[in-house]
Amino acid sequence: MEKSKGALEAEISKLLTQWEKDFLSRGSISVKTDILRDMIIVNLRGILTPAEYKVCETKEGMLSIKRMRSDLVECGVEELKRMIATITDKEVLSFHTDISTKTGERVMVFKLDSNLEKSFTIKE
Repeated sequence: MEKSKGALEAEISKLLTQWEKDFLSRGSISVKTDILRDMIIVNLRGILTPAEYKVCETKEGMLSIKRMRSDLVECGVEELKRMIATITDKEVLSFHTDISTKTGERVMVFKLDSNLEKSFTIKE
């Protein structure tokens, strides 16, 4: 791999930010990506609207927002997997995500078919 680990993490963050804007019509406040062994872990902050925070004040509302946001992401998960595979040259075996209705953060985990982090180790 020619790119540094930090450069690839930044590129993935930028890619996901653009995907959010194109697919969901709004982006998060910040996106931070970390590559760890065979996983890409993405933390998206500021994804809930003020109205969604208000709805989340009740358990029923919170579950409704979590379900709706999860359904929206799942509709685009195949495109997300393709984008990650293209940028990393690794197959995405699985995708996991959850949202915190307290902090307005979403965590995404892409599990890859091999150890991406190893490709950044300095070869002697």
